[in-house]
Amino acid sequence: MIYAPSETLIELTQHHLGTLVELAFLHNDSHKAVVVYDTDCFISTLVAEGYKRALPNAEMIDFNLHSPQEVRGILESLHPYDLVALVQSTSFRLDAFRMRVELFKKKLKVIEHPHLSRMSEEEAPAYVDSLEYDASYYRPLGRTLKAKIDAASYGVLDSGGEILRYDCPFEPARVNIGDYTDMPNMGGQFPLGEVFTEAQDLRALHGRVKIFCFGDVTYKVNYPQTPITMIIEEGQVVACENSTPAFDLILSNIRRDEGGVVWVRELGFGLNRAFSKTRVVSDTGTYERLCGVHLSLGAKHGIYGKPGFKRRDGLYHVDVFADTQTFSLGEEVIYKEGAYCIP
Repeated sequence: MIYAPSETLIELTQHHLGTLVELAFLHNDSHKAVVVYDTDCFISTLVAEGYKRALPNAEMIDFNLHSPQEVRGILESLHPYDLVALVQSTSFRLDAFRMRVELFKKKLKVIEHPHLSRMSEEEAPAYVDSLEYDASYYRPLGRTLKAKIDAASYGVLDSGGEILRYDCPFEPARVNIGDYTDMPNMGGQFPLGEVFTEAQDLRALHGRVKIFCFGDVTYKVNYPQTPITMIIEEGQVVACENSTPAFDLILSNIRRDEGGVVWVRELGFGLNRAFSKTRVVSDTGTYERLCGVHLSLGAKHGIYGKPGFKRRDGLYHVDVFADTQTFSLGEEVIYKEGAYCIP
């Protein structure tokens, strides 16, 4: 049984979504808005009601009450710069219609909330808080962090005395901060709040790093009692200390399907202050926005091409969350004690 959200929580959701569509998406009633949603879990019900109130002129489409052809027809009838919000307990499927890709091709603004059923009713307040859009925080911090990453010649991650070194420059950083100026597409997966990159030379990554949680085979956050220490040589995980059966399964699956090695690729800097080490939501794709540092395991990372890596050969992109004490770019500490310390 799915219980009804409280009026207070609905009103907060309405407020955050209204601010988001106004400030990040520059949406007004001169363009149409369509919200495709389901009510199969608590958070999808909550977010759908929030959109209904924040966008009173939007067309609300209950996915479960329409055929895929009907939903597709509605979306294909939209015009450039109309807004589409997708509120999904799992992930909507419309035959061969790759929803977000096709919507972007039409120059539509897209807000995607996927896999909401992976999170519980108790986690709803944290999820709602993560939708708050503080442009005065995200935009300057995201731009400054990108500039520092792009200029850095090396980086150092200290996870409580365990040191992981990036002995090379980084790939040009990408930002997800609700500022779509000069970007080909407007929107993506929410909540907002991330700047990410990876080493230009993957083999220049070496050392040790403690992780306090990771995404398991069910795509949920797994929180071991003791942090796991990964030992990395030439960009590959070669050993672990304090591992668990669930983490061993991740590593064995990657080695089985990706040539016997576990590459470390993405270096992600989450910015979203709604999440922390102690305020966790179960969906890994949502939690990776937390204000901290995460890495990805596996060869899959389609944003950055690398010699010897074919885009379709990588099968795994598993997020792991570093127990970060400090992160330095060059000689400058940019993250310390759970927050960024850059102007």
